[in-house]
Amino acid sequence: MGDILVVDDEKDIRELIADILQDEGYTTRLAGDSDSCMREINREPPDLIILDIWLKDSRMDGIDILKTTRRDNPDVPVVIISGHGNIEIAVAAVKQGAYDFIEKPFNIDQLLVVINRAMETSRLRRENAQLKHSDITSSVMIGSSPAFRALKSQLDKVTRTNGRVMLTGPAGAGKEVAARYIHANSDRAKYPFISVNAATIEPDRMEEVLFGRETLERGTEPGLLEQAHGGILFFDEVADMPLGTQSKILRVLVEQQFQRVGGADKVRVDLRVISATNKDLQEEIRQGRFREELYHRLNVVPIQVPSLETRREDIPELARHFIAELNRTQGLPLRELTPDAEALLQTMRWPGNVRQLRNVIERVLILGPDSGPIEARELPENDVGGDSENGFGLPASLATLPLREAREMFEREYLMTQINRFGGNISRTASFVGMERSALHRKLKSLNIVTTTKSGARIATVQEGVENG
Repeated sequence: MGDILVVDDEKDIRELIADILQDEGYTTRLAGDSDSCMREINREPPDLIILDIWLKDSRMDGIDILKTTRRDNPDVPVVIISGHGNIEIAVAAVKQGAYDFIEKPFNIDQLLVVINRAMETSRLRRENAQLKHSDITSSVMIGSSPAFRALKSQLDKVTRTNGRVMLTGPAGAGKEVAARYIHANSDRAKYPFISVNAATIEPDRMEEVLFGRETLERGTEPGLLEQAHGGILFFDEVADMPLGTQSKILRVLVEQQFQRVGGADKVRVDLRVISATNKDLQEEIRQGRFREELYHRLNVVPIQVPSLETRREDIPELARHFIAELNRTQGLPLRELTPDAEALLQTMRWPGNVRQLRNVIERVLILGPDSGPIEARELPENDVGGDSENGFGLPASLATLPLREAREMFEREYLMTQINRFGGNISRTASFVGMERSALHRKLKSLNIVTTTKSGARIATVQEGVENG
C-alpha cells in the first residue's frame, strides 16, 4: 500500500505510529536520529516521511532533514510532528516544503487523514510529472505477419517476468517500441520507463548521466538509474557503452546499488534492465570492446526484432497506423492508400526499416494534397527496389545483358519481390501476377527460386549451386 519512514527520537512514539500505520496496511521503517534517517532514505526513498522536528543527539534537526529531502527527493512528502509546536515552527516547516504539520499529542484519525491525503497528492504529482516527460515513442505493436506474431509471442512471455532482455536487430526495426511494450504490459507499468542511448552520450559524461553526482555547489543530482527506480531502464545501443562504465553497470546489476559521482552514500535501486543493439556483441567481445560477463548478465532472454524486409505483409497496416498517428499528433491529413501505393510500398527497399517507413509517410503527408487517396506516384522513386541509373529507369545490371538473360533476371527479381510481399504465400502471389499456381511453381523451379523460413517468415531466395536452364 505504501512505504512510510517514521523518524522520532522517542522510541515509544515512533513504535506507536508504526503500529497504527501497519494496522492500516502500510509498511514502515523506523529511525531514531538523523544519520539513520538519511541512511534509510539513501538506501531506498520511502513513499512518505513522518518527521519529528526535534531530534536529540543528532547532526541534523527536522528542518535540516526536510530541506535535504526536498532537494534530493522532491516527490517524497514530509509530514512534520512536534511536541513543542507553535505557529512559527509550523509556518517554517510548510515554507520549507512540508506537506503538513501535526502537533503532539496527535489525534490518530487526524494523522491518518493527513497521511492518506499526502500519499494521494504524491501519487498524482508523480503521474503528472511522468506524463509531462514521457517519450512520444509508442508501445503499440502493429502487424500480423508470421515474423511479427513470433516476435509478439516472445514479448508476451517476458512481460510478467523480471528477467533481463536483450533485443537485437537492425537500426530502425522497432527495438525501443518492443521494450516499451514489455514495460506497458508488465507489473512495473506504473513506474518510469527511462531510455538511455549509449551512442549519444559523451564517454566522459556517461557515469554522471547514469549514476548522478554530488557537489557542494549544486547538491545532489539524481542520475538515470535513480530516475528509473521501480521501473525499467532501457539501454539502447549498449555496445557503445565505454568499458569503464560497463564494469560499474555490471556491479549495479549484481548489487542493485551504487554511489553517485562525488558521493559516499550507497543508493539502492530496484529496476529491470532491457538492452538493445544492432551490433554483433560476440564479435565486440572478441575485439575487446565489450565485457563478456556483462553480456551474459544482460542476455538472459535474447529476442530478435525482425527487419521490415522479413515482414513486408505488415507494411500497409503500419503505413495506415502512421497516417492515423500523424493526423492525431501533428494534424497532418488523414488520407487513404490506394492499392497501387500499398503494392509499391511493399516492394520498396527499406534499409532504415520501420523508422524509414514512418519518415516516408510523414513526408508524403506534408508535401502532398490535403485530401484524396495517396497515389503510387507520390512515393519517392529513389526508395524503390532496384537501382535506376538512367532516365528510363532501367538498371545498368539489366541494360548490359542479352534479352534472354535480362528477362530471366527480371522475372527472378520480380517474382521474389512479389513472394516476399505476400509473406511467402504462393497462392496469393499467383493470383496477383495472373498465373495458375502450378504454372508459377514451374516458373519458380526454372528460375531456381525457393522459399525458406527466416525469423518466423517465409521468404524467397535463389537456390545456390544450381545451374540455370
